[in-house]
Amino acid sequence: MNTKLCKTTVGALALAAATAQAGDMGVVTNTPGLVAFWTFGEAAGQPRNSIGTKQPHPLAEVGGPMARVAGGPFSGYAAMLNGRQYFRIPYAETGDLNISGKDAQVSMFAVVRIVDLQQSRTIAGMWSEGRGAHDDTGTRQYALLMNMPTYGGPNKLVPHISSEGGVSRRADGSAFPWCCDYAVSGHEVPTGQWCTLGFTYDGQYIRAYLNGELDQLELDPVKHKRTDPYFTRGGPGGQSRGMNPYFHGRGVFAYNSARHAATKIPPSPFTVGSRFALGKEFPEGTRGRFGGLAVFNRALTAAEMQALHGAARVTELK
Repeated sequence: MNTKLCKTTVGALALAAATAQAGDMGVVTNTPGLVAFWTFGEAAGQPRNSIGTKQPHPLAEVGGPMARVAGGPFSGYAAMLNGRQYFRIPYAETGDLNISGKDAQVSMFAVVRIVDLQQSRTIAGMWSEGRGAHDDTGTRQYALLMNMPTYGGPNKLVPHISSEGGVSRRADGSAFPWCCDYAVSGHEVPTGQWCTLGFTYDGQYIRAYLNGELDQLELDPVKHKRTDPYFTRGGPGGQSRGMNPYFHGRGVFAYNSARHAATKIPPSPFTVGSRFALGKEFPEGTRGRFGGLAVFNRALTAAEMQALHGAARVTELK
């Protein structure tokens, strides 16, 4: 027996098995409202292109070539984020990813294997925060974020929507130190294992999904650090805004150069794995594997989010 040939054959079969597509990308591409879908099958050094959409939305690597590893739901591969690199599309090239306006709706779905939530806080979005607390120069729009303890979201999934771009404001115009408009999942984001994360915004409510399920959470004002009347009486009919779902209802910030050039930082790029915060372009880089990411220009239904989760077949991923 040719031992060398046998080992080569076994190795090739193992690689083929590792890179086999576990999931069904057709479920994603056939979901109405899809504007971007990345499967991260490209080799390091190559742009990651959107699949099955009108615009290609190439994700450029920032910080050097991003490693590609075997094992992913839709391409058989995943991008390995090491906490020092991320992906970016400049604002001028965001095209239909630039979801904004008073009637805007948006959803996001991600298949990831996250490491270290203390550092890993960003999945993706158009989210530039400015220089820190009490700074109103931000150009936030929408983002799928994690681990925001300031208003009750430690280690949780915390999808954000901003209508102001900068800090959140009460009805009387008074400002919070930060943007505080986000839903909070009932459970922590899984780490060290493949999972699906998602959110929807229907123009009224933000909803956070873990593994295809709406992970509901009732507001506890004291526990969640949301005792301000903005939270407890800012919802429909003077009721609370809730936690998950969370009532927002003011649309998504739309950058206008004539109105905002003198008071805001440049409009936000679309980023994956990091965001602009605390005056830095790269303060908290996410660590882990990204195997799929999709953005939609409408609010998906609960059934659609469950279908996307099922299509990823995360239990078959290593």
